Amino acid sequence: MRFDGRKNNQIRDFKFTRNCIKHAKGSVLVEFGDTKVLVCASVEEGKPKWMAKEEKSGWLTAEYSLLPASTNTRCQRERTKLSGRTQEIQRLIGRSLRACIDLEMLGERTITIDADVLQADGGTRVASICGGFIALQDLINGLIKDGLLSQSPIIEPIGAISAGICNGEVIVDLCYEEDSHAQVDSNVVLTKSGKIIEFQTTAEGEPFSKEQMDELFALAKGAIEKIISAY
Repeated sequence: MRFDGRKNNQIRDFKFTRNCIKHAKGSVLVEFGDTKVLVCASVEEGKPKWMAKEEKSGWLTAEYSLLPASTNTRCQRERTKLSGRTQEIQRLIGRSLRACIDLEMLGERTITIDADVLQADGGTRVASICGGFIALQDLINGLIKDGLLSQSPIIEPIGAISAGICNGEVIVDLCYEEDSHAQVDSNVVLTKSGKIIEFQTTAEGEPFSKEQMDELFALAKGAIEKIISAY
């Protein structure tokens, strides 16, 4: 029996509340159980300075933060130096979303995805990716409506979910209690057509078998299909 009584293949109740921030070109409040993440998308004309002048494509980057009251003990704001965890998550969000967009079709623009965790109960990075896609999609639709793009550069939707092995059982969408006790921890990012963007799977204790890995991936794939269908 899982900590919250769910079946092994059952994700938490989830909800996407779009257009929740007035000034953001794309915004969504993502809720997976008690995890709540506010994700916004913004765009600037011009590509990053580090890109070569001859490149005629844009860029997408991401920023992620845990707000002070998001955890059971107050976490410090990262004002001057980002932790290794934060940098890792930002890179994961950024490269996941870059995989679903044609940057050349975007043109010389820079999109920033901001994910702020309001309340953390496991799965904040995968919730940020799901919210990031929704905010990105709404931003792109706005650019098309304003005549700044003739067609969408989005290749196909993506989704993400956590999975793992806890107490010997393969489970999906881990809450904090499960994540902190898991023997295997995984974050899975897939396209709508089932192509793999990210499949991070690490044994925190004993090694796991290929059969367990296949079961873990199958549960994650089914969960992601359900999530994407709700966009």
